[in-house]
Amino acid sequence: MKKLILSAAVAAVALTAGNAQAACDKMEKVVAAWLPIMQTTAYYVALEEKLFEKACIEIDSQKMQSPNHIIDALVAGRADFGPPGAAAGIAMIAEAKFPGTFKVFGLQGGGIKIDLINDGLIVAPDSDIKSFADLKGKKLGHVPGIQWRTISRHMVRAAGLDPDKDVTLTDLAVAMQVPAVAGGSVDATLSLEPVGSIAVASGKAKRAMTNPVASVIADPFYSGAAVLTTKFMKERPLVARKIVEIIDEATGLAMANFERYKIVIPKYTAIQESQLDLLAKPYLRPFSGLNETDLNSYQAFVDVFVKEGVIKEPMDVRTKMLKLADFGS
Repeated sequence: MKKLILSAAVAAVALTAGNAQAACDKMEKVVAAWLPIMQTTAYYVALEEKLFEKACIEIDSQKMQSPNHIIDALVAGRADFGPPGAAAGIAMIAEAKFPGTFKVFGLQGGGIKIDLINDGLIVAPDSDIKSFADLKGKKLGHVPGIQWRTISRHMVRAAGLDPDKDVTLTDLAVAMQVPAVAGGSVDATLSLEPVGSIAVASGKAKRAMTNPVASVIADPFYSGAAVLTTKFMKERPLVARKIVEIIDEATGLAMANFERYKIVIPKYTAIQESQLDLLAKPYLRPFSGLNETDLNSYQAFVDVFVKEGVIKEPMDVRTKMLKLADFGS
């Protein structure tokens, strides 16, 4: 009986897949460049729910090892879009160098008021460090790359210290951050979730501050973004619009039932199944739900790159956000 039920179930799945395939005149190939982090959860949901296939899209899923690699692939035309989790700051640095390359259609992060964790100042269990002001003469590790180095410099400066003289900043791969704190090679790290939650649960480190970036730059704070290349939009506007609709649908599913969907995260990231209960829900904002609070927060973040001299001229993020008219509708 079990075999009959299983055979029937398999046949039903095959029939459904066959009908979905039959409904497609052709499958449109789209290249996605993504980072294996929590903020990319909506993309994982879209893959697991086969939302792309249902929309007649064949995804060429390219996993990248750093935020810079995603933006490089998009600028070079090797990818069509960066799913949620692409670096919000690096995208605008690239846009400043190559105007008209991107449109942003979603934001990801966390915040104090919404009680969703994006980042933390992580220190050893017996450390006296309570804030960035206590880092004088200390070494601070951060996510590699220009985005988090700039954020770290700004956080140190906001605490009244000189990032060039008072604190030693060092790129530190995510997997090495807790061991570095525990081993004493750095005094603290500015870490993205779930590093803080896992560190606290292990007893190897503690959070001196929760969501420190939101407390200084903007609350909520968005370090991640979903981006389309304008080349993709101009050449295949209907397909690009489908991508946005799919990510929006997946974002809604992830936010409404994170407990259900988080079980797929170990399939795409270095997070282990045994760590699932430690994961903090990310704050994922869809294209259809972006509001003035979101845009003001993103603007405040980009303004930091201007203040730190990484972007030379002021930039209005509203001109970089996707609009339906960009699809020719």
